[in-house]
Amino acid sequence: MLHPVSAPNGATAPAHSDRIGFAQLTRRAFEGGNLHPLREKLLERIAEGIAEAGEGLDLSLIAQLLGEKEAGLVIQTEVLAFHQLFRTPCAAAKPRMRVLALAADIDMGGNTPIEFLLEGSDIELLTLYVVKGVGLPETLPEHDVAIVVASDSAECREALAVIEQAAPRWPRPLLNRPELIGNLDRDKLYRLLADIPGLDIPVTANATRAQLTALSEGRIACAEITSELHFPMIVRPRGTHAGVGLAKVDDAAALKAYLAERQEQDFFVARFVNYASSDGLFRKIRLTMVDGKPYACHMAIADRWDIWYLNAYMAFSEEKRAEEAVFMQDFDHAFAARHKNALDEMSRRVGLDYFIVDCAENQDGELLVFEADNTAVVHNMDPPAVFPYKPPQMRKIFAAFTAMLSRHVKAGEGAAA
Repeated sequence: MLHPVSAPNGATAPAHSDRIGFAQLTRRAFEGGNLHPLREKLLERIAEGIAEAGEGLDLSLIAQLLGEKEAGLVIQTEVLAFHQLFRTPCAAAKPRMRVLALAADIDMGGNTPIEFLLEGSDIELLTLYVVKGVGLPETLPEHDVAIVVASDSAECREALAVIEQAAPRWPRPLLNRPELIGNLDRDKLYRLLADIPGLDIPVTANATRAQLTALSEGRIACAEITSELHFPMIVRPRGTHAGVGLAKVDDAAALKAYLAERQEQDFFVARFVNYASSDGLFRKIRLTMVDGKPYACHMAIADRWDIWYLNAYMAFSEEKRAEEAVFMQDFDHAFAARHKNALDEMSRRVGLDYFIVDCAENQDGELLVFEADNTAVVHNMDPPAVFPYKPPQMRKIFAAFTAMLSRHVKAGEGAAA
């Protein structure tokens, strides 16, 4: 049975350990700061046996930011074996709200980077890692609202299952319910959204290496994997994000060459959609959905279909940035208005309080959905001298997020009264 911190049975909630945290360390790395001196200092404290658990978790993140993912994850797992609760201090001496984030033991991209959403606010963040063999404490740390930040990744499923089992007895409002997060997996998302009018989402099907090998050798047809599949097609290893292993294969020979370069056994495949605008450029949009309402996060513009913001080189094109600025300024009565019905229905079916959508408009003017997840980074790190229109937009998103938290806290207090 889960209890709030004031449980009458005398049990005490686990103590937290402070850390620098994801937002500050990522910002330092993003701005070109040298993380090596801090890493050496933390290593010295560990060698001397005086490091706190939060410092160990910071060291794990620093290693990952420096490209040492495996070493960072080893450190993280070792830390989480003996300590699971961490605090990221807020800007106020006395926080007006305490948020409990429920995370999994996964790499730095596998949990919602909620610290960015709360950065500079008067809200204190506690992160509780739900670890295999440990689970949830009988007495939870004191909090006003909880949110699940673990992703739909296979590595998070055990943590999500533990949270889901406890969810009906949760003593405070619980956002981003664990049973809904699994619907964000690419093939499940297609089945969830497929028949929404005005929304185009290609069938995303799981395909084994054996199936794709047979297809590349002409022993089976595309339709034997899924009915609408044909060349050219998009293929990627299952479980990857940020373009890792993503490729467009035009024919069987290209598929064979692709498989020769990959070691994975399971893949996602989908039909290729040419979403180029009339000027030949591709425009990929990231939306942040907060409490059912869409907010523009960015628009990446490039002459290639496989865009993400960094490879669109937006910082080097004043013309592209001017278009993105207009997109953000006009968003509510332009893009969001055009796709209002599709966005509303998508939000209703996904059911999460907060999630991110990567999308575009297809050549028929429909909302083309590539993926949705709850862990994409929404940040305010872009230099305002280059992107002066971004900080106001990011603050708008952050304000919507904190307003959503406040609404649920008040609703929870009303229900308990």
